[in-house]
Amino acid sequence: MAPRKRILLTFQALRELGLKQLALYAWYQAQLRSGYLHRATPDNRNKPASGQVDFTPRSDLLSVPDPDVLRNLLSGQSADVFFQAEEVLSGQVRLFGGQPVPLSLTPPGSLQHWTYYEHGNGQVEGIDIKLIWEPARFGWVYPLARAYHLNQDERYAEAFWRDTETFLRANPVNEGPNWASGQEVALRLVALAFSWQVFHKSSHSTQERALYLGQAIAEHAARLPPTLAYARAQNNNHLLVEAAGLFTAGLILPDHPSARRWQDLGWKWFNRALQGQIAVDGTYLQHSTNYHRLMLQIALWGNCLGRQFPEKTQQRLAASTRWLLALLDPASGRVPNLGHNDGAYILPLTVCPYEDYRPVLQAAALAFLGMPVLPPGAWDEMSAWFGVEPARNEIGPGPNVPPTTPATLAILESPARDCWVYLRTARFTSRPAHADQLHLDLWWRGLNLALDAGTYLYNAPSPWENTLRVTQVHNTLTVEDQDQMTPAGRFLWLNWAQAELLEAKKSPDGRLMRVSAQHDGYNNLGLIHRRAIAFDGEARLVVEDDLLPVGVRRVDRIHTFRLHWLLPDWPWEGLAEGVGRQLSFRFKSPLGWIDLRVYTPTSDSDEMNGPVFSAQLARAGALLSGSGPVEAYSGWYSATYAHKQPALSLSFRWTSRAPVKVISEWSFPS
Repeated sequence: MAPRKRILLTFQALRELGLKQLALYAWYQAQLRSGYLHRATPDNRNKPASGQVDFTPRSDLLSVPDPDVLRNLLSGQSADVFFQAEEVLSGQVRLFGGQPVPLSLTPPGSLQHWTYYEHGNGQVEGIDIKLIWEPARFGWVYPLARAYHLNQDERYAEAFWRDTETFLRANPVNEGPNWASGQEVALRLVALAFSWQVFHKSSHSTQERALYLGQAIAEHAARLPPTLAYARAQNNNHLLVEAAGLFTAGLILPDHPSARRWQDLGWKWFNRALQGQIAVDGTYLQHSTNYHRLMLQIALWGNCLGRQFPEKTQQRLAASTRWLLALLDPASGRVPNLGHNDGAYILPLTVCPYEDYRPVLQAAALAFLGMPVLPPGAWDEMSAWFGVEPARNEIGPGPNVPPTTPATLAILESPARDCWVYLRTARFTSRPAHADQLHLDLWWRGLNLALDAGTYLYNAPSPWENTLRVTQVHNTLTVEDQDQMTPAGRFLWLNWAQAELLEAKKSPDGRLMRVSAQHDGYNNLGLIHRRAIAFDGEARLVVEDDLLPVGVRRVDRIHTFRLHWLLPDWPWEGLAEGVGRQLSFRFKSPLGWIDLRVYTPTSDSDEMNGPVFSAQLARAGALLSGSGPVEAYSGWYSATYAHKQPALSLSFRWTSRAPVKVISEWSFPS
């Protein structure tokens, strides 16, 4: 990068990110590079010899649910709990909600002090560090604990202690990649604290092991304060989780000399983070449904530890619950794959699959809204573990009416309420995750028809270094193949594109009938992108894209435009020639054919003057129809981290002057 451009980007980062966050990050880097953090977090080899101190963990940190209550809530799905636990007993684990893989608790290579890994590229011995961190988060302890609580089978307790001791021996304190991130340390601490609440009565939980566990929790807690500046600089899930970890350690080890400090420090930053990271309307600053769920889960954990949240924290959590509820697809329990999806599911206290958001949203609604929003179901297990078990006589046979949708969310429902659309319209006040303004997510009868590609990988060779964040893989429009914002690293965008809601027309029953919005990401090209969506009758969605000139410069310039739709990998037909003023495409869902027609509205007099579209269909990085190059990352969908599957990448390209209007007309079977 040219020195002048680097200087300009630095000043832009300072303006958009703020001096405080950059100063905290600079302070952290200074401590890291000076060797201070190495000295402040010694490994066992550099610690003075001392006898083991008696810090037996509290076993009454949580009020665990009655096993009979859990069985009733699971409604015959108790066998699924044991199935999950038996997988762990067999040495298998589902990373990021994927298929079972061997549980590995020993990191590769020789171990260095954790600061060594801060100078890498996100890989250890050529392996994405997240693949090493995920089993070290101890997500596998939750199936074992839940199954043991239901039937007291000592095999589950034995497996917990065996694998925990294996990990602690293979990952000595402050050595290896599993100590490099304070967030990973804190998540492990929370998992250990939870597990002790269930396993402390086991015959395998000897006094010696209780002391061993208490010492491990204390060592994990001591690792967190020295790098809290980094978590504060990130001002995201790192700060939330690390603060919750400190607060948990202070509660579960009340006799530790640092217990009060850990409690106070953790509670202070936990509340500051929740209040600062959640906007008044409930938007979470990481612009990700997956991270939004993580935030609600760690808030539920903090809520069940016995201390009352301040009123402002309660208000923000209530708003954040409403925000995510508005994006819940009622037929499937899924939500749009918005923003970064790193596969996090930090407290998986449910038999429901990874992509089902109902367990967290039911628990959050009970805790922060004071009401259930779903009928009885297996998703209620999580509520019971978090101490917010729903009262059965308060729930009718169908779902309760969800709280009012935040006005800042552009969500449109069809008249028959079997189809809905989310239009991405963000006003960024913190770092964007994806360049996805005016992206459209389309859902019909529980099927996600227009997809958000997700994330796949953060730390991998090109083209998979967090590439699915770019504009051209989203369901929106690009100009000159340019992103809406300026990429400045794997996780950083500058020159943030801002969206603005222009119209939100409602029906008498309060349902949105038409929404229009625009964003300014192409102002540097003298253009503004405006999108309007409306349902035309029961079974047709109309999406209008307008490219409008702004200012007086370049009004006669001819631009290259590209409209993109990412679709499920289903049978398709159409696009025989792939060129024309009107192009049609259809794909076959499990419930029937979906038709998509793309055209420019013209009158009889100018019928031959509209733009000519060239269509391209790609799948898994390969061309299926049309012509032109295909990026290796085109035509992929990642439902969770490190997993990808083929999808259909349908794009329409044309050249013209602005203004120009293009219409995408979706038709659904009756």
